[in-house]
Amino acid sequence: MSTDTDVSTLNSLIKTTLDSVKGFEDAAENVDATRFSSQFREFAQERRQVVTMLQAEVRRLGGNPEDDSSFLAAAHRTFMNLKDAVTGRDDKAVVEEVERGEDYIKEKYQAALRDTDVSPQVRQVIEEAYQSVRRGHDRASQLKHSLQGQGSY
Repeated sequence: MSTDTDVSTLNSLIKTTLDSVKGFEDAAENVDATRFSSQFREFAQERRQVVTMLQAEVRRLGGNPEDDSSFLAAAHRTFMNLKDAVTGRDDKAVVEEVERGEDYIKEKYQAALRDTDVSPQVRQVIEEAYQSVRRGHDRASQLKHSLQGQGSY
């Protein structure tokens, strides 16, 4: 259990969570239904709070917190924008993409919680952040499942 490991793990989660913020913001802009847009903006705000908490812990440990999303996320967004330009996109596709992103972030947090090299204090911070991530994941999943069978949402 080293401070470097803790900072590295937290910074990785910060990048992933910033990716999630950007994903929710993109989703809010790409849906036609106002109710989805407002929900996605709310999700983005909740993720910003998680980022702030994780960044504060990195600072407490004497590290420099990440403040930008990952290159991989930027590449994924570029691909999705290209795909959208070619195929078009409906609300159903946006909701499905949000849920896919939520599956990814949930797994990243679960992996961090399984990491035996993370200190107990940092594990507690990650657990607190994970609870917010898990709730967001569950709400996105419920949103998708509540709309199944309705065709184009």
